[in-house]
Amino acid sequence: MTTATPITVAYGDGIGPEIMTATLKILTAAGAQLAIEKIEIGKHLYEKGVLSGIEDSSWESLTRTKVFLKAPITTPQGGGVKSLNVTIRKTLGLYANVRPCIAFSPYVKTSHPLMNLTIVRENEEDLYAGIEYRQTPQVYQCLKLISEPGSEKIVRYAFEYARLNNRKKVSCFSKDNIMKMTDGLFHKTFDRIAKEYPEIQTDHYIVDIGSARLATKPELFDVIVTENLYGDIISDIAAEVAGSVGLGGSSNIGDHCAMFEAIHGSAPDIAGKDIANPSGLLLGAIMMLVHICQTEVAAKIHNAWLRTLEEGIHTADIYSPDHSKEKVGTQGFADAVIKNLGKLPQRFHVVTYNDFCSMAPIKYIGTGHKAVRELVGYDFYLYDATLTANQLAEKVQQANNDKLKLTMISNRGAELWPNGKPETFCTDHWRCRFYQQAGKKLTQHDILELFQRLIDLKLDCIKSEGLYTFDGEAGFIKGTGE
Repeated sequence: MTTATPITVAYGDGIGPEIMTATLKILTAAGAQLAIEKIEIGKHLYEKGVLSGIEDSSWESLTRTKVFLKAPITTPQGGGVKSLNVTIRKTLGLYANVRPCIAFSPYVKTSHPLMNLTIVRENEEDLYAGIEYRQTPQVYQCLKLISEPGSEKIVRYAFEYARLNNRKKVSCFSKDNIMKMTDGLFHKTFDRIAKEYPEIQTDHYIVDIGSARLATKPELFDVIVTENLYGDIISDIAAEVAGSVGLGGSSNIGDHCAMFEAIHGSAPDIAGKDIANPSGLLLGAIMMLVHICQTEVAAKIHNAWLRTLEEGIHTADIYSPDHSKEKVGTQGFADAVIKNLGKLPQRFHVVTYNDFCSMAPIKYIGTGHKAVRELVGYDFYLYDATLTANQLAEKVQQANNDKLKLTMISNRGAELWPNGKPETFCTDHWRCRFYQQAGKKLTQHDILELFQRLIDLKLDCIKSEGLYTFDGEAGFIKGTGE
């Protein structure tokens, strides 16, 4: 007898309990061997003052079972509340978000019946690192963090996914024409890793034109790998283009744990009405079964689900008089899938799952090169709502010494001194760039002394950034005219 695999299950908010009940009913009927541990997350905990949306006892279950099947939750806006999805992904190291986007024409209306692609999204860093500040009355900041290990792991995962699933091409989306260092690193990492997979085609798109092509010509794509924010956006675009966000399931994969879910929200407006489509969560659960190597059960459920679509037994969200025969509710749809267990689709391709559960953990290898890092200057960010750029420069230059000299002042990235234009709109947030004087070598003590001189000048320093070279190449973007 097969040993049951421990999993942690959360029924969530809104339609969550209904679609989770339907999903587990199907899994049980199909013979999935699961030892379920139930935890509570989401709305009720937020209302009790648990700002993370999850209690400590639930973390114990997650870190023990290492497999999480999660229904959608309702996250309140504001009030210091953290996104539970982001918290779980980062805490458990779930670096890869995988979202298949497939058209199920003609049973689900779409303009792109041949669409069949997967988006592999980096899950831990980028703007979703959650590092934000209000620095002045007028200016807020959100830091975009892209790391070499994070980029390599997600890119390598995308290529391994493509190889194991017989995918022919991997496309990279970035915006490295503007964010030359962060997105530039992601693109360069993609190009480096791609050389290890010569049998797989590759291409690269700037994310804006890539998104446009995804919306109008999704047949161009097979596997797309991209950063966190871009992946979040294009995943919903792709799901909608395929026919319905309600049919989207996803996996969140880490070295030690994994989470599986629907990509849609909790839809509280239709909760309790037995009309929600459980397909997104069910498809996420199928991905879970593959992950825990219950591949025969996964294929059995997936094929029964496809057969149910073909028979025209549809929930209200995809019901159409042209291609549907019966409109059913959440539990009615689950019953129809259960009735079809053991049957194969007639029009769709029969699903089989081979050895994807044997995919080895992705390790960061790196290039083996350690760059020589040298401090060559410092950017100090100042708050001032009264002075012009020239007036500020006159004051700040009093902090110059034989080692450090003010070379530029900018506002929101636009240079205002020494080569500014009077038409440039300014806020109360200024960047003052100091470079080392010729022939001088800087230490952190020199920076502290400069900081003290700026304070003595009654300048309000709100942030600072070191300027470094790596093997003699600038590790920062130069200002206009530098």
